[in-house]
Amino acid sequence: MRVTVVVPTFNEAENIETLVKAVRQVLPDASILVIDDGSPDGTADLAEALDASLGNIEVVRRQAKAGLGAAYRFGLRHAIDQGAEICVQMDADLSHDPGALPALVSVVEHGADVAIGSRYVPGGITLNWPRRRRWVSRWGNRYAAGVLGLAINDATAGYRAYRATALEQMRFDNVTAEGYGFQIEMTYRIVRLGGKVVEFPITFRDRMEGESKFSGSIVREALLLVIKLWIADFGGRRRRRALGG
Repeated sequence: MRVTVVVPTFNEAENIETLVKAVRQVLPDASILVIDDGSPDGTADLAEALDASLGNIEVVRRQAKAGLGAAYRFGLRHAIDQGAEICVQMDADLSHDPGALPALVSVVEHGADVAIGSRYVPGGITLNWPRRRRWVSRWGNRYAAGVLGLAINDATAGYRAYRATALEQMRFDNVTAEGYGFQIEMTYRIVRLGGKVVEFPITFRDRMEGESKFSGSIVREALLLVIKLWIADFGGRRRRRALGG
């Protein structure tokens, strides 16, 4: 199956070469799609130079930082339009170990609609995070799963492999959330469609180089999104009952 690894970037010059070379080593036949949001540090230039030496790397330059969700919506659509059958999403900051890529892809090849690189299933580990951020992530996931009935341990995980047909069925193009909210809504949609979701344990490492994009506004957006999705669910259930469904 044709695999495209979608990597959004903003000021990842310190990490992009290490990441791309590691991805190419473990998935030599995969395409790599870098979506750069106008990084002033030259990330896009470095990625294009790597294409000259490694091949099968496409760099899309966008004019300004538009958010993680927007980058993934664009990147996933572009990958599917170019013929990808499996689309992988991963961060550029080396927090996602490229060594897990073959396993995530294999899970989808063997029938899953999405394979989630999960920190919160047995065998999953989070390293180098401060206690407060670890608490926010863990309880944020429990909150989302409990309110929405997801039965997923790591709904905010950003390391995933999707079957392209499942992405189309989810209508991912009209997901409007960003940050953690984007991951939650994508999880919510695949679960509501009855898709097969497999969580594969990973070791997540906090970035060693560059600046974190984590912010309080991203957390607040995710918390509010969960409430909005629950309200939409509740309204849908009421309409179905009124119609006798």
